[in-house]
Amino acid sequence: MLAAPPDPVRAQQRDTVFDVLDSRGALLGWEGVGRLDFDDSYCSGALIRRDVVLTAAHCLYDRASGAPKDTARMTFRAGYHRGGAIAVRKVVAWVVPDSYAALKAAGQSAISTEGVAGDVALLKLDRPLSSAEADPFRVHTAAGAGTRLSVASYGRGRDEVLSRERDCSLTQVYRGDILGFDCDVTFGSSGAPVFVRENGRLRILSVVSSINGKGEAYGPTLPAQVTALSARLNRADARPKVTAGARRITVGGGDRSGLTARFVRP
Repeated sequence: MLAAPPDPVRAQQRDTVFDVLDSRGALLGWEGVGRLDFDDSYCSGALIRRDVVLTAAHCLYDRASGAPKDTARMTFRAGYHRGGAIAVRKVVAWVVPDSYAALKAAGQSAISTEGVAGDVALLKLDRPLSSAEADPFRVHTAAGAGTRLSVASYGRGRDEVLSRERDCSLTQVYRGDILGFDCDVTFGSSGAPVFVRENGRLRILSVVSSINGKGEAYGPTLPAQVTALSARLNRADARPKVTAGARRITVGGGDRSGLTARFVRP
């Protein structure tokens, strides 16, 4: 979403402290996080290969019509900072899980447990970033409740500078492999990488999908979906196809009370 005033009530309730990375020196190590810009909106995203960006699937669909967005109007700006960027790349292809594409094609709401579970997208860039520009992040396999997390994003009211909440936590792992975390996210944080630290290195555990308005955000688990989407992205025809037999990600029963979430729309 385009820049909007911050929400002072929510900020006071959460009392969140952000590291504002407002210099080239402060961005060292974070160059792989960037802003994914569309014609009239944006999301956050992160490199997982030198020519592949990870973000949320809902960022790639028009909010009003539900139609897929055109790659010609997508630009990834690695290390975006006040109108500049460490590297700028066009998007040439993207993929989302068949289950998510099927929901959108059927005109169904993606604000559901199934929608959150499949809210993952990979974007192919027109050319790789060099090691001098940015290094990609690896995807983390799994984590349990209580794991310490951090989120780096271009959220509402701070969309010109990357900011990082360095201390939040994984609150719960829901059925359907949906992760709940208490990180302070808002509009523009959609698709932002949720990091966990492993052996001193940052790994991406999830991406920001939605919030419930009560201090908990949600995101999908990544390893199996990223592996499957990577294979599809490597094929010539990378845009998602939906058929009557499209496989859906099954989300089990159990406590879904916290998952009546709204998307953090781009």
